[in-house]
Amino acid sequence: MSGPPARVPRQGSRMRVLVVTVVHHPLDARIFHREIAALLAAGHDVTYAAPFTDYAVDRPPEMVTWDLPRAVGRSRLAALRAAGWLLRSQAPEHDVVLLHDPELLAAAWPVPGRRRGNGTSGAPVMVWDVHEDTSAAMTMKSWIPGRMHRTAAAAFGKAESAAAAHFRLLLAEHAYSDRFDEPHPVVPNSTTVPAQVPPPGDDRVVYLGSLTRARGGFELIDVGRLLRGSDVVLHVIGPTSDPALDRALAAAAGAGDLVWHGFVPNDRALELLAGAMAGLSLLHDQANYRHSQPTKVIEYMAHGLAVVTTPTPLAVELVQGADCGVVVPFEAPEAAAEAIRELAADPDLVARLAANGHAEARRSYNWQVDGPRFVAVLQAWVDARP
Repeated sequence: MSGPPARVPRQGSRMRVLVVTVVHHPLDARIFHREIAALLAAGHDVTYAAPFTDYAVDRPPEMVTWDLPRAVGRSRLAALRAAGWLLRSQAPEHDVVLLHDPELLAAAWPVPGRRRGNGTSGAPVMVWDVHEDTSAAMTMKSWIPGRMHRTAAAAFGKAESAAAAHFRLLLAEHAYSDRFDEPHPVVPNSTTVPAQVPPPGDDRVVYLGSLTRARGGFELIDVGRLLRGSDVVLHVIGPTSDPALDRALAAAAGAGDLVWHGFVPNDRALELLAGAMAGLSLLHDQANYRHSQPTKVIEYMAHGLAVVTTPTPLAVELVQGADCGVVVPFEAPEAAAEAIRELAADPDLVARLAANGHAEARRSYNWQVDGPRFVAVLQAWVDARP
């Protein structure tokens, strides 16, 4: 684990924020492109600890960084030990510690106060950013034996309740509030919404995001095959950690069924959305998705695309409420492909859906508004410390 260069002493009311993940990609949209970017834009100091080497990512020069091992599958102990050491040694020098993985909760408690002279004072504010329905997510982890899914879900449920007593919580969805006895601030997965977007085209549909079976990875391959020979090409933007899905995507791309871009940093990936006809979100009917608004749906809206989505509750509520897309059944690539063909045959409909989605994203899902609110929440917690 490599360390940082010497840093400039903190001045004025600037916060020192330590951001830690051992699971997420270091350029994760929520962590790096939204929250860290908002902190830097507001003039605060960020130390970022993430698995840069294991993801083959250069460390960003605009902040202090620490390189941690990646926690993946059942190989998690080394990452958690390294994160525990980092937190014990570095957290006391910060005002806020922002954790993005539930695995880190045990490693992060307790953290001593900041060292000053011969004593300690000003323990950092410990914050857990709750990205998902943690217990429900346990039932989808392929590295956990099937017979252990319920046990793992119950254990994480208890850990979640305990965390609420010792950490400040930020929630990525309003629906997550029902899991906790006390209210917690919500920092939604909104996105930066361009003021102007190009008109939608008629020859390209896109998928943006990490690829898994539960996120419809194999259905996307089927959609690309079903569209082959039409005037519409499917572009898939995102990585996969499933070897079987990885091979299937590579084969589909080789056969000309789709274009697979692999991992692309979020800011550049969003540029690839411009001018597409529609964006796809083909999540399966999983408990972890029933309370979550797919971020990709909001990103499609923000960039002026019609949406084709499976009927997860919040996606249906958003798409139908804003009149910005089409809902298709779960695990039904034929229905998704047919919906795309119908959109391609009706450019006026596509233009209306795209304009409606963009307008709703600007009103209600705009990180230009939510980003400063996120920073203000952290600042208020720091100011409220004893």
